[in-house]
Amino acid sequence: MSSTLNPFNEKQICRTMPASSCDQCRPQVAQLFRTMTIVSVLIFAMNSAAIAQDGTEQGRAPDKAESAIPTSPQEIAEAIGYPFAVIFVAASVVALWCAIERLFLLRRRRVIPRAFVDRFLMHLRTGRMDKPNALAVCQQNGSPVAEVFLHGIRKWGKPAVEIEQAVMDGGERQVALLKRRLRVLNGVATIMPLIGLLGTVTGMIEAFNNIADSNAMGQAEILASGIALALLTTAIGLFIAIPALTAYMYLAGLIDALVVEMDRLGQDIVHLISAEALHERGETPTQKAPPKKQPKASPA
Repeated sequence: MSSTLNPFNEKQICRTMPASSCDQCRPQVAQLFRTMTIVSVLIFAMNSAAIAQDGTEQGRAPDKAESAIPTSPQEIAEAIGYPFAVIFVAASVVALWCAIERLFLLRRRRVIPRAFVDRFLMHLRTGRMDKPNALAVCQQNGSPVAEVFLHGIRKWGKPAVEIEQAVMDGGERQVALLKRRLRVLNGVATIMPLIGLLGTVTGMIEAFNNIADSNAMGQAEILASGIALALLTTAIGLFIAIPALTAYMYLAGLIDALVVEMDRLGQDIVHLISAEALHERGETPTQKAPPKKQPKASPA
């Protein structure tokens, strides 16, 4: 059975040759063996370096993709432009301040203090309060519902239609005060998406212009990165507008509920101090509350 000659086996090469020439070819065979060994090592090293470089590039690709969109506030401001960043920050601060301020001022116990209302109506029903006392109590309280009562008390003893009109006028003034700064929230909720859309349009124009200048047409990566940065302004605008609109709708509903309650209480005032109501109870419009009885002095 014939054996195959292995070029890397020095002994096998010598056996195939005559004994006289074996000593002469031994140095050449050793040199050939060393040369082929060095070449093999070099090829292996080059292949290993190529594989490592491919792995490094693949590992860096996700990092580049992740860093394409800014994440820190400073990077976002630089990406969308400082003019848009200033507008967004200012709108956020104004909307937040208006929402917190209205939430504090529209508390039910501040607008319609239940203890004051119950005590005031009870004194009117029992006839223990006349017009001067009622005016003084309302002015001292100073709540929105007390201001509505004050407009009706000033028409004490007049026909019900006249008192009702006065109560309605006072209610409209208080509603205007309660709704103050709600337009700011509505304006922020309306304008911010438009400003974000404007930033997106200008950003896309700039992105396409940069692609055209750099002769990068057909490179989807550059186009996608530019569009993503352009859409960032729209996302920020919506991020500001949605909470502002939510706060506006909540506060508007809260004001409507308070207005309905104040209107009901105003009607109670009309039915208690109108000329018709006083006539039914046998009181005259100018009749004052009965004086309090002084305790008799005990005999010494």
